[in-house]
Amino acid sequence: MNQAAIRPIVGGQRPARSPAGAAAAAGFIGLAGFELALALGAPLGRAAMGGTHTYLPAGLRIVAGFATLFWPLAALVVLRRGGYRVPLISLRVARAGTWVLVGLLSLGVLMNLASSSDWERFLQAPFAAVLAALCLVVARGPSGAAGAATDQDTASP
Repeated sequence: MNQAAIRPIVGGQRPARSPAGAAAAAGFIGLAGFELALALGAPLGRAAMGGTHTYLPAGLRIVAGFATLFWPLAALVVLRRGGYRVPLISLRVARAGTWVLVGLLSLGVLMNLASSSDWERFLQAPFAAVLAALCLVVARGPSGAAGAATDQDTASP
């Protein structure tokens, strides 16, 4: 994606919540890389999906493959809500999607804390908690960039 596709909306100045959106998006891209490694058969299963397998079985590798597609989409949603131009995501979808991410990540924290895997309890749970907090900061921010963004903003570079 070129630099004109994703950038701050208001005159080159980033709104106050934009760094939280960028940090969350970076975390989601990291998660996508982790899930891709799992889907391709990397021996990282002890840190994911209950931690009962070193190598994920075929069914869980398919789930990891879907997660590989989900997390970049989540990154786009949080970037759009954080004040960046993301032509593929409407502001309405970004508003709702960011709150959905807060809920999913909060649930993920609880699930990771309940896991028998040390990797999930001590690495994945705190990571999900940080991502949930970042998404909450972005979700609670004003609409668009300082209240000025509209869906028409995505049409111009």
